[in-house]
Amino acid sequence: MIAKKTKFLSKFQEKLESGEFAITCEIGPPKGAEDEEIKSAGEILKGLADGVNVTDLQSSVMRLGSLTTCHILKEMGLDPIYQVTCRDRNRLALQSDILSAYVLGIKNILALTGDFTNIGDHPQAEPVFDLDSVQLLWAIKKLEEGYDLAGKELTEKPSFFKGAVVNPGADTEAALELQIIKMKKKIDQGAQFFQTQAIFDPEVFIKFMERISKMDIDIPILAGIILLKSDKMANYMNKFVPGVFVPESTSKRMAETQDKIATCLEIAAEITNAVKPYCQGVHIQALGWEKHIPALIEKIK
Repeated sequence: MIAKKTKFLSKFQEKLESGEFAITCEIGPPKGAEDEEIKSAGEILKGLADGVNVTDLQSSVMRLGSLTTCHILKEMGLDPIYQVTCRDRNRLALQSDILSAYVLGIKNILALTGDFTNIGDHPQAEPVFDLDSVQLLWAIKKLEEGYDLAGKELTEKPSFFKGAVVNPGADTEAALELQIIKMKKKIDQGAQFFQTQAIFDPEVFIKFMERISKMDIDIPILAGIILLKSDKMANYMNKFVPGVFVPESTSKRMAETQDKIATCLEIAAEITNAVKPYCQGVHIQALGWEKHIPALIEKIK
């Protein structure tokens, strides 16, 4: 028989389920065997972020593991969101890591398919992709029911607050329709919240939210906010990041400003305040500028 255990909600889940506006932030583990960078960012975000996403070898760049980083943040009193990608592990390893996360007290998971290895720093690495993000959510649901993907019974079943991603800025109607179809599939497999790709044009996000509201999709969505550090960064994203578009006017502001940090925070705050009435939170990607997040939060009305 599967042992039963009292279910405890994560702080992040409690915030979203209460209907309050939530703020999550992102930490990328360091490229080395050290934890000072993690702890430094964690201290900045403590008391500010309702949840802290930990990337899983983002952009296929080898780094310290997401699970270890989540554990460090949990020990510091933060509420980590464990990003899990399907790129590097087969279903055996994915299920094992997910159970390990639960035992370590990590209750939030963001399921991702993952970037291809040819864009990272180990392009010769063989990708796995045994599962995709929809199937990963299905696998987590099976574990929560007390069984692994081979149908074998677990001694104890875990419970998670499960998230997924959606891209409201898909650049064609067909691509946007595909995003919505996948969004529905993820909900069917247990997704309880969504985070979006970076938003730079609030109108695009607002139209997306209005569209899905007509389809009876009622699930917490956090709009993605990236701290735009320069016009060069804007140009790079426009060229190489599918579904993300930085308007020329925004890029020009960053090119002409004498104070890039102040302008960056102004842009992020303007976007956040524009989308805030249409979503239940924002996910801030500081990309190493965590020390500026307190100033940004002060600018959010």
